[in-house]
Order: sequence, then structure tokens, then C-alpha cells
Amino acid sequence: MKIHYECIACAVNQAQKIVEMSTEDVAQRKRAMLFIAQRLGEFFREDSIPATDGGRLFLELYAFLGNDDPFGEYKRISTELARDVAEDIGRVDDLRTALKLAIAGNLIDFAVGYDPKKIEEDVLSLASQELYIDHSNELFSELGNAKSLLYLVDNCGEIYFDRIFIERICEEFPGLKVYVAAKEGPIINDATVEDLREARFDEIAKVVSTGSRLPGTPLEYASSEFLRLFERVDVIIAKGQANFETLSDLKDPRIFFLLKAKCNPISRELGVPRGSMVCVRGKY
Repeated sequence: MKIHYECIACAVNQAQKIVEMSTEDVAQRKRAMLFIAQRLGEFFREDSIPATDGGRLFLELYAFLGNDDPFGEYKRISTELARDVAEDIGRVDDLRTALKLAIAGNLIDFAVGYDPKKIEEDVLSLASQELYIDHSNELFSELGNAKSLLYLVDNCGEIYFDRIFIERICEEFPGLKVYVAAKEGPIINDATVEDLREARFDEIAKVVSTGSRLPGTPLEYASSEFLRLFERVDVIIAKGQANFETLSDLKDPRIFFLLKAKCNPISRELGVPRGSMVCVRGKY
């Protein structure tokens, strides 16, 4: 997905939040925002992918601020609350219900100012709603014929609802080899390989790194090992807006995007109302 007009303001807004979470020093905050102002034109162009170029900008800001994980506390709170809710939900027997829980978990996103204390109420409410675009029957059919699945996670906290869905997939399709991929290191509130291991994903799937810290899955920044895996798997489930931004232009029918459309550019691309939950095939 190429950049929309709102994406630059969104990047600046996120940068301000990063700055405010990193330092209480007002003078340092001003220096950091001036640094961002100077760098914006170097990163954003007509053909920019917002998640990729925004992520590159944020990593430079992290270095400028000397803070490699400014979202650490937000991620800790999101993780603890989501883990408790997922444990309360427990086993889910219905595959489509598990899929909707995974999509509902995508609401945990600092970029849109989400308050993680609302997780339980919001996830259960969203999971009871219908999908605006629902290609889940196609997904389940493809999984039934597949030998391998690559599951690309999105945010911390959200991964505990992904785990419920993946556990159900493994039960429904016992011959399927499942790989779960996360970031190599911290970026905003995205889940890392370390987060997956902490959530014991290695008990149900093969945990792998994209080889990059950038949001989504920008293949031009991925490791050669990950690229070989990406090319050979039969089905890919991609969670969240950043994965849609970085992979939707491929028009790859192996990919199924699971997300909540939390901003106008994503809603516009998909042709759905803002706030809609979708399971949409890559060749849509």
C-alpha cells in the first residue's frame, strides 16, 4: 500500500509520542521533534510504504534519543492484560470464533492511542461481530490442502489471541507445519521473537524472525532465511495494518490479511467503513 495524505501526519504524531515517552526534558523533546522535521522529506515520497518508511524514521529517532525501546512499559501492560483475558477465555472449539478473536485482538495498537485497560470488554465485544469482508472459508479450504503455514504476528498483547487461533488451527489441521514470525527487535509496540517465546509459541509452532525490526513485513529488509521461508510456504496469515501496508501490493493469493481497519487510509484501500474487521485474501 502506498502512502496516503494522512500518513505523514500520523508518523509525526507517533514520533511525538515516542519523544514524550522517552524524555521529560522539554528542550530535548524540542530538539527531537526538530530532528524529525528535518528528516521527514528524506523518508516520505509518492511511492513510500507508510509502515516501512515510518519505521525507518522511528529507528533513527530511537537512536537520536538514546532509547531503544520507548514502548516497553506500554507493551508490558498490554501483555499482562491480554494474557489474563486469553487465559480466562481458554480453549475455543470453533475455528471461525478463534479467527474472530485473533482479529479482535488487533485493536491493541498504540499508534491509534488505544488504552490497553479496555482489552477484555473490547475484544469480547468485537469477537461477537460479523466480519465486513469474510474470506475465512477460502482460508480454511486452503489450510485443508496445505502442508505449511506462515503466521505473521503484529502487536504485543494481541499475540495471546493469535495463540488461541493457532492452537485451534493445529488441532483442525494436524498435518500442517506452522511457522510464526515476529520482529528481530523492538519497534513501537510490535511483538518480537522474544515476546513469542515468552508467550510459549515455541510449544505449538516454529518461531522465526523476519530478520528486521521494521513494522509489517517489508521483504526488501527481511533476512535471506526468512525470504526463503516466505517463498516456499503454502499459506500466509498476515495480522494487522502494517502487514497489509507492506504486503498488499504483492496481490499474492497465498496471503490472508486479518485486521481491524483502524484508520482512514486502510479503510479507503479496502473499501470498508473505519473500524471494520476483515479477513481478506491477498488477491482481493
